[in-house]
Amino acid sequence: MPESGPAPSTGRESFGSRLGAAMAARGPLCVGIDPHPALLKNWGLDDDAAGLRRFSLTVLEAVGSLAAAVKPQVALYERHGSAGMAVLEEVLAAADGQVLTIADAKRGDIGSTMAAYADAWLRDGSALAADSVTLSPYLGFESLRPALELAAQYGRGVFVLALTSNPEGASVQHVGGADSVARRITEAATAENRRFTGPLGSVGLVVGATVGTALADLRLDLEAVRGPILAPGLGAQGATPADLRRTFGAAYPQVLGTSSRDILAAGPGIQGLQDAARRTLNGLRES
Repeated sequence: MPESGPAPSTGRESFGSRLGAAMAARGPLCVGIDPHPALLKNWGLDDDAAGLRRFSLTVLEAVGSLAAAVKPQVALYERHGSAGMAVLEEVLAAADGQVLTIADAKRGDIGSTMAAYADAWLRDGSALAADSVTLSPYLGFESLRPALELAAQYGRGVFVLALTSNPEGASVQHVGGADSVARRITEAATAENRRFTGPLGSVGLVVGATVGTALADLRLDLEAVRGPILAPGLGAQGATPADLRRTFGAAYPQVLGTSSRDILAAGPGIQGLQDAARRTLNGLRES
C-alpha cells in the first residue's frame, strides 16, 4: 500500500479531531436514526415519507444536543424512493452544526463508481454530504481510495467495516487466522491515519459491540489504529456498556458506542427519547 501524504486542507478541522472533541464534551454515544416500519407503526406514524420525516426530525431534536453523533441508516430512506432520500437530505442539513453525522450507507465499489459514491457522501456542496460515511472494503481496501482522499480533502471521515458481529461475517472477516482479512483492514486503517495529526485520525473502523473474544483471537490492535471505533450493538442487540469495556480494553477511549432501537423505542415523546439516551450515555461513561 502506498504511503499517504499530508491531508489536503480546505481549512476545516479534521473529522477525527471534531469527533474526539464531541466525545470528550458529550460522551461516546452515537444514536442510530433507524426508521424501521415497526418503529414508525409503534410511534403512530404512517410508513411513508411524511412519517419518515416526522420520525427522523423528532429523534434529531431529542438527541442532537446529547449525542456525539447520529447515524441515519440510509437503506431505510432509500426504500421510500426519491421522497425518502429527500427526507435524508433534510435530516443531514438540519444536523449540520448541531451534531456530527455518520451516513450508514456501507458503500464500496471500484474506480469511477467509487469516486461517484465519494462525491455523493463526502463532497462539500452535495445534498447528501455527511460528516462521515460507512464503507465496505471487500473489493479490496485500496478500492476505497477515492473516498479516503475526498474525506481527507474536505475534513470528513470514513468508517470501514472491519469486524461485524453478524454470524455470516466470520466467513469472510476471519479468513486467514493470524493474517485475517479483518487484521489486514485494521492495519490498512492504521497506515491511513498516519496522515492525521492529533490523538484521533479520521479513518475509523466498524467493529460490532458483540464480537466477544474475536479481537483477541485475531490479534487485532485497535489502539494502534488511532482512529474512532464505531461499535453498533448496544441495547436491543444485547451488548451493554460494560461489555464494550471488556471487549475493547485499551482501545475503549476510541469507541463510539451505537444504540438505535433501544433508544428509539422510547419515542415518540422527546422526553422519553432523551431519558433513554441519557441512560445509555451514563452507562458508557461509568463502565
